[in-house]
Amino acid sequence: MTTTHKTFLGYVLISSLVVNAFEPITTTVVAGASGAAAIAAGRKIYNYFFESCDSKWIAFNSTGLEVDLYQKLFGQHVVSSVVLKAITGFKKTENPKKPLVLSLHGWTGTGKNYVSQLIAENVYKKGMASSFIHQFVATAHFPHQSQIENYKSQLQHWIKGNVTNCPQSMFIFDEMDKMHPGLIDSIKPYLDYYEKLDGVSYRQAIFIFLSNSGGEDITQVALDFWREGKNREEIKLKDLETALSLSVFNNKQGGFWHASLIDKNLVDFFIPFLPLEYKHLVQCGMAEMAAKGLEPNYALADQVARDMIYFPKNENIFSVKGCKTISSKLDLYRDHA
Repeated sequence: MTTTHKTFLGYVLISSLVVNAFEPITTTVVAGASGAAAIAAGRKIYNYFFESCDSKWIAFNSTGLEVDLYQKLFGQHVVSSVVLKAITGFKKTENPKKPLVLSLHGWTGTGKNYVSQLIAENVYKKGMASSFIHQFVATAHFPHQSQIENYKSQLQHWIKGNVTNCPQSMFIFDEMDKMHPGLIDSIKPYLDYYEKLDGVSYRQAIFIFLSNSGGEDITQVALDFWREGKNREEIKLKDLETALSLSVFNNKQGGFWHASLIDKNLVDFFIPFLPLEYKHLVQCGMAEMAAKGLEPNYALADQVARDMIYFPKNENIFSVKGCKTISSKLDLYRDHA
């Protein structure tokens, strides 16, 4: 092995030891010039090969997010507008006064998880695979009511530890409608307007809540617009946000029931995902074909969309499952074509 190779491997080993020894706790290192140089070199090499909390790995792409929201997300003009403004405004603020807190609501298959993914892909170089994105699913991570006090403690420690490690962390809470009431308020201090808590600032973090709750209210507004002959695109955030926040706050079965996060106005935006129509399912089908590397086939997308189940019963306007099963349906129809 050459001297160069030995030196390189030595720096890699040093970098690994340095990171394990000094992260996430800040430590004062007293060392000679050669020791300090070795540590600096080790960190530099480690950060080159492994994800680190800096601009090389975390850099917001505003244009990319705008293109993704308007070209890849279908039937959600309110979502596209609000999410773009919220993320852009937050990331461009040098010293935000609090973390960004978004609550996404709507029926299954309307794009809530997909929007979280688009945000991740335009903030973190590794997208959803980033070690700075932390996802919780209520039924998987917090299944037992009897363990709620343990969950509260674990959640607090998890968030504090990860924000200490990287202030620009993102936390996604899925199935908020299935979370035990009272649990989410355990993280209220981290979402508030504090400069620091126990020496840790949470102001650069992003918290995203996903929930099916409020779906009925959202659907009723969309249905009223349709019955009145109004264009779907005329629906504004103001038509839904207040009713939506009250709905989830008063839902005794959901994780936001009488939550102080809502009562203290710590959720920046309640974002409604409208139920999808036939034309949106066709768009989903065409986009799915492109993602699979298939030749575009409008007739196939049309067939899949037409065979989906719609509601209300007599009007058949909105898809029951949204775009959730489009991918598997396409595979099935192609195999039997």
